[in-house]
Amino acid sequence: MSEKTIAGYSVKCNDQGFMEDLNQWNKEIALALAKEESIELTEKHWEVLSYLQEQCKNETAITIRKVGKSGIVTIKEFYQLFPKAPLKTASKIAGTPKPVSCI
Repeated sequence: MSEKTIAGYSVKCNDQGFMEDLNQWNKEIALALAKEESIELTEKHWEVLSYLQEQCKNETAITIRKVGKSGIVTIKEFYQLFPKAPLKTASKIAGTPKPVSCI
């Protein structure tokens, strides 16, 4: 674990850049992480990020299939919102741990 400065905030991250403490997350950090991934966050992105955070708080394992069945987005829309490794990228921006299902 190491400290990383994101959007002017010092946050604890693992060696892959995933935040270790969701309580350190805020919208400025999300915007900075999204920018690193060349993603401009829309309202639909924020809904997905919120869903991922809620699942994390409930300690629910998350998969692409679960996101697709969430009623927020379809799997196709999820891939459109987060084109490169959607679950991994969305989880990183949401400040949640890397999903177990991601390589």
